[in-house]
Amino acid sequence: MAASVRHTYGKNSIIVTEGELSHSLYVILQGEVIAYVSDEDGNINIVNRLNEGDYFGELSLIDGGPRSASVEAVTQCQMLILSRTDFLTYLEANPKVAIRLLEGMGQRMRNTTLHAKELALMDVFGRIASVLRKSATEEDGVLITPPLTQQAIADEVGASREMVSRILKDLRIGGYIDTIEKRIVIKKRIPDRW
Repeated sequence: MAASVRHTYGKNSIIVTEGELSHSLYVILQGEVIAYVSDEDGNINIVNRLNEGDYFGELSLIDGGPRSASVEAVTQCQMLILSRTDFLTYLEANPKVAIRLLEGMGQRMRNTTLHAKELALMDVFGRIASVLRKSATEEDGVLITPPLTQQAIADEVGASREMVSRILKDLRIGGYIDTIEKRIVIKKRIPDRW
């Protein structure tokens, strides 16, 4: 894209901060980020994980409002950054991109609704089981998550790290999971309730 800028962010870098005014769209060329919201006490809740090919910042581009979440690099990331003016010009010249953008926004709204439903209606065990199932991919016939710390799981499910630790221990004892280098192997289907 013309008028875009490439930038590299180190691991754990804060790329955007919730509430700030910013008018750029970020496209992830390489790496992984988390989008999260936080309160005055520093408690956070992860609302999305994004990887190569994903993008963020579109809401501020469209409505000019402040950032709805903070975004942090989980790994070193390379980004393509496009300003609001250049983005709107690009959309006018390429209307099919606007349709894809709307489709992506619709999917994110569905994911946000599902996440809110899980937080409101599931107990902590069910939310942890859901996170493990959603994040796991099949590798050589085995379901395995990317590296996940107990704190990262806690931030995603809205629970304490200690509670996550107890539930993961119970799942290991029950033969449902095993852990290999911060990756969780799902050995058999985890029930929705304990």
